[in-house]
Amino acid sequence: MGAFEYRALDARGRETGGTLEADTARQARQQLRERGMAPLAVEPVGESRGDRGGGARLGLRRGRMGATDLALVTRQLATLLGAALPLEEALDAVARQSESPQVARVMKTVRAKVREGHSLAQGLAAFPGAFPELYRATVAAGEESGHLDLVLERLADYTERRQEMRQKVSLALFYPALLTIVALLIVAGLLTYVVPQVVDVFRNTGQELPGLTQGMIAISDFARTGGPWVLAALVLAVVAFRLAMRRVGFRRRVHRLYLRLPLVGRMVRGMNTARFARTFSILSASGVSVLEAMRIGAEVMSSLPMRQSVETAATRVREGGGIGQSLGDSGQFPPMTLQLIASGESSGRLEQMLDRAAAHQERELETVISAVLGLFEPVLILLMGGVVLLIVVAVLLPIFELNQLVGA
Repeated sequence: MGAFEYRALDARGRETGGTLEADTARQARQQLRERGMAPLAVEPVGESRGDRGGGARLGLRRGRMGATDLALVTRQLATLLGAALPLEEALDAVARQSESPQVARVMKTVRAKVREGHSLAQGLAAFPGAFPELYRATVAAGEESGHLDLVLERLADYTERRQEMRQKVSLALFYPALLTIVALLIVAGLLTYVVPQVVDVFRNTGQELPGLTQGMIAISDFARTGGPWVLAALVLAVVAFRLAMRRVGFRRRVHRLYLRLPLVGRMVRGMNTARFARTFSILSASGVSVLEAMRIGAEVMSSLPMRQSVETAATRVREGGGIGQSLGDSGQFPPMTLQLIASGESSGRLEQMLDRAAAHQERELETVISAVLGLFEPVLILLMGGVVLLIVVAVLLPIFELNQLVGA
């Protein structure tokens, strides 16, 4: 029995879609008619035609899964398999329990491929956008070793920890980002509306304005006349930068610049090191070969120079070199991580030391981010207060001079 993706019209004439299991496409259409639906398109999932893009026309093969959904699905599968539930039943239970139609469709299709005789890793491979290479390689290793439930437990811990890290960073960045936007809007409002309204009163008196006030008027005039052009130039610059970042050579140069910056380089290096160490640890503990684990670990790194360093180190390891020494020759990885990897190699506890190195880098990254954000907020408040003070003083100075003239 195979899986078929369909598009159909329901009894109210609304177009709907999904997946169902049937022996043939004809049987799938018959099932839709029995449900009171008019089939528009029914295509097999996973056959050669679908692999060449037939399934993509219906959108299923483009199926993606958010980090939260992936973590939840992995934990559910690990729990059900740990309770000795057969794989097919576990996949069916996860699909039925999911509140997301997209996730349910993906899991139903994976279950159908498993029922056809494919392995779980092969079923997951139909959706590379939902299940990254690390995930599929780890599952394949777990199936080969016969410890799929334990491997899924590790994957569940990894996906949950990664999602937790993302949530912490997002929540930490939310308030500073909101504060920055509000500060910019307030300053823009003062310069483009408040300052011109107040200063026009003094212009009509013929009074010579102080230098600070004249400078503020010039900035206000530029903000009103040249502001839209500056904003358009910034938008064009961002678009051009994003287009240029699609080129590998330009992106590599930018990433090298990131690594040279004092604070940004430390954060980028720590984040990529944590990803590599965590991925390497999970794959090694699951029985994946060292070279394959290093290759996949390099793929999860966003920094191209660090990724190239891992690939070069993998070549040296293939020739007989040590992992820690090969990574250390690049000069891209923190000394603590290299020491832990070298210790793991010599003691035969590489997986544990990699896991410890990843945890250390994640804690250090959280500390750096917290310190930066903790410093950023008061600095931004002080800067905002200083700008507002300058605007207020520029407005009040003509009033003070006018009072002195009246008093004289």
